Amino acid sequence: MDDLFERTILIVDDEVVNREILGTIIQSEYKVIYAENGKEALDKIHANGRAISLVLLDLLMPVMDGNEVLKTLGEEGIINDIPVIVLTSDKSSEIESLKFGAADFLTKPYDFPEVILARVRHSIQLFENSKIIHATEFDKLTHLYSPEFFFEYASQFDQRFSDKAMDAVAVNFTRFHLLNQLKGRGFGNEVLEKIADGIRNALLKTGGIAGRNEADSFYLYVPHQDDYKIIVQEINNSLSSILKPSEIRLRLGVFSDTESAFPMVQRFDHALQACNSLRANTLGSSDICIYDDKMAEKEVFDAHLLQDFETAIEQKQFKVVYQPKFNIKGEKPVLCSAEALVRWEHPELGFVRPDLFIPLFEENGLVTKLDCYVWEESARQIRKWKEELGRTIPVSVNISRVDIAAPDMTDFITKIVKENALTPGEYHLEITESAYTSDSKHIIEVVKNLRSLGHKVEMDDFGSGYSSLNMLTSMPIDVLKMDKAFIRNIQPGNKDMKLVELVLDIAKNLNLQVVAEGVETEEEYKMLKEAGCDIIQGYYFSKPIPPNEFSRFV
Repeated sequence: MDDLFERTILIVDDEVVNREILGTIIQSEYKVIYAENGKEALDKIHANGRAISLVLLDLLMPVMDGNEVLKTLGEEGIINDIPVIVLTSDKSSEIESLKFGAADFLTKPYDFPEVILARVRHSIQLFENSKIIHATEFDKLTHLYSPEFFFEYASQFDQRFSDKAMDAVAVNFTRFHLLNQLKGRGFGNEVLEKIADGIRNALLKTGGIAGRNEADSFYLYVPHQDDYKIIVQEINNSLSSILKPSEIRLRLGVFSDTESAFPMVQRFDHALQACNSLRANTLGSSDICIYDDKMAEKEVFDAHLLQDFETAIEQKQFKVVYQPKFNIKGEKPVLCSAEALVRWEHPELGFVRPDLFIPLFEENGLVTKLDCYVWEESARQIRKWKEELGRTIPVSVNISRVDIAAPDMTDFITKIVKENALTPGEYHLEITESAYTSDSKHIIEVVKNLRSLGHKVEMDDFGSGYSSLNMLTSMPIDVLKMDKAFIRNIQPGNKDMKLVELVLDIAKNLNLQVVAEGVETEEEYKMLKEAGCDIIQGYYFSKPIPPNEFSRFV
């Protein structure tokens, strides 16, 4: 037998003859060590630890008998790590030994050597298999059930108690990845442990089971409740020892299937959908959402969109529209560029709003294919305007975090620019602020490369995310696009206007142009112009329009 996998058996018996008989039988397959009494056995167990695969333990011995050894192993938790087969000629002592954790018995006088070896093999195999199963049964960090065992136990519960109404619950800590970035992975793990503690406390009051699904996502299967605040409260209480109330951002989704009409996994998919429907930017310290008919309709609607995506690309159902941008530095506004935006004209559903399909495609990995479609259409349109109007209208296209992660993105953009006889300077790139904060090192490398090729890069939606102002000094960009939330409430001299002026001053010192998005009124236009804004985009000048209507601005 390979020494690496050699198993050690400890034989404990005060009689030399019995030790030698068992040793002779067992040493053909195992390494054997001996002890003459219970105290010596404990010393050898402590010295060898988990290197011992099995203990053959006589009950009647001097100094310390077998039951005392079993009791001590139980108190120290060792009985869970090493199986014990009791050696006895007294049948009546078996019950007491079982109470202390014995795995099996060998009756004196001993059976045939083959029988003894078979029982030893069987005990070791059962114990090792049990440990393997136990190791995968629980999540190592939180000690809640792993996903596989969670669903198995939940299904078994349904089979045994088919008349009991149960709810699927999904719990999530919002923006957990930011917490990891700000305070480190060790602290993030501590947060997950505290969430698990809170869940266990809640289950003591509600009943049910819980598992860790993945990362910061947890599942609970509990008897139907009318109010789930108890779960949120217990988790909040647990987290309050390491987080401020303002830092605790839980969301909880519930799916009630009182008739058990849906498969178990689908119930939790619905609960997770309800949980995810709670937008991070609309959450209070915590929030709860119940899966309802409206969500069911949305699920069907989303499935319809996903199913029709490829056909929509092939049939060019996606229409690229362009919103003009005007330079307002001079006496009169002058058209300087446009932003490409996508709309979906579905043959059955009619006009589908971008906020309905773009997040869906981001979640399902389709957004890059849609973006590539928009990028190609935009490059062709720049070329067409050059040919028809005799001048260049630069167009900016949106690039998502998912796009930047694609290894061939830069090559694809370079290819379509070249195919349409454009210069990189005519093809602008808008990268949302949140992309810079998610993986700044990689983003900086990609953006530096794009700028070195000659593209103008704009930071889109500045002010809508979590970036700091000093971040601008390290980000390779040419243009800052202020999110429309910046100017929504501006009035002469108010705080919102002073913030806009501050951003404009910072951008000027960093040699960045500023585009104000979402400008809708003449008053907003005049205040921004007076404050020194460079470029304006919004309904004040024009909504996004088809390319054939664009010539009126030239």
